[in-house]
Amino acid sequence: PRGCAEATLNAFMAQPRAQWLAVRAALTQLLARDGADPALRESAELRRRCLVPRAEVAMHLPAAIGDYTDFYSSREHATNVGVMFRGKDNALQPNWLHLPVGYHGRASSVVVSGTPVVRPKGQLQLDKADASKGTEHAPCRLLDFELEMGFFVGGPANRLGAPLEMDEAEDRIFGFVLCNDWSARDVQKFEYVPLGPFGAKNFATSISPWVVMAEALLPFRCATSAGSQAEPVPLPYLRDPNYSSYDVQLEVAITPAGGDRAAVVTTSNYRHMYWTAPQQLVHHSVTGCDMRPADLLASGTISGADASAYGSLLELCWQGTREVGPLCDGSTRKFLRDGDTVSMRGTCLHSSGYTLGFGECAGQVLAAATLPPPPPPPPPP
Repeated sequence: PRGCAEATLNAFMAQPRAQWLAVRAALTQLLARDGADPALRESAELRRRCLVPRAEVAMHLPAAIGDYTDFYSSREHATNVGVMFRGKDNALQPNWLHLPVGYHGRASSVVVSGTPVVRPKGQLQLDKADASKGTEHAPCRLLDFELEMGFFVGGPANRLGAPLEMDEAEDRIFGFVLCNDWSARDVQKFEYVPLGPFGAKNFATSISPWVVMAEALLPFRCATSAGSQAEPVPLPYLRDPNYSSYDVQLEVAITPAGGDRAAVVTTSNYRHMYWTAPQQLVHHSVTGCDMRPADLLASGTISGADASAYGSLLELCWQGTREVGPLCDGSTRKFLRDGDTVSMRGTCLHSSGYTLGFGECAGQVLAAATLPPPPPPPPPP
């Protein structure tokens, strides 16, 4: 099939959904223990040519990402952040329950799991309480992770000026990855008014290399933590008759510099989404924006109602008032230190006993102005 022998999945993602499903079905029959196609089982030579030990493989970005958009779609997370900065009575902005809030990120700084992340420098407010006193140019002091999931757009692009309808969304969602949308909280504090985050969010976004196709997640479809969208009911173009998310168990662990093991600091779930992937995609195109194969859309930080399920250190330390940990060396965190490695994992557990994994999304924090090691060479064409 077209695109299966190329260095990226772009051409394959551009095929209609029927093609993705046909290839997935064929691979399943080849790889399943009792699959209908015995070619691999019966040929040691074919297995030698087709199957490569994972330890011998350098993982790359699965696609050349054209555009990247990050949303803000977990009500629990948006409420937590709103309470911190505006108080309980004004936690959600007036628009939040009416549309999936998002912003355009930077595709060039989306990196594959394992890529080190250099601590960014930016303008930091001199007086936390008085922005009029100016700034200093310095390394970020409040570096944070954001536990997210992302999905790749697939299928032929919609024409510019022709929005996608909700009944088209399923055919345009290729598959999902884990995502860490690293955040420089103190850089963002000074810069984000009036247009939102800029440098605080453009220095690195890590994703897992394995793309789990949407079809593979169907057995794990579940109700969102919101249950329904009734107050208010979304406008007709955003109403999804299959309003739901997926039961993906998520965790974040931190290993300090020199540490011998990771300590899990939070566990969440992809069901904690108010605005879902189909709604995000449809709203992104509502103005006529053309959505192209291999565009990446991220969920926004995924937080549950319980403090153990918060998806960022900003929430876990509650704006610096609590310690997070301890880590394996006995230390605690409010925000990330140089040398810390952040690793995210996602798992689906089926009632029949089988497990679906997303692999790992990991990155180590390097000191500001450090020159990171070069990435592995690109795969051959």
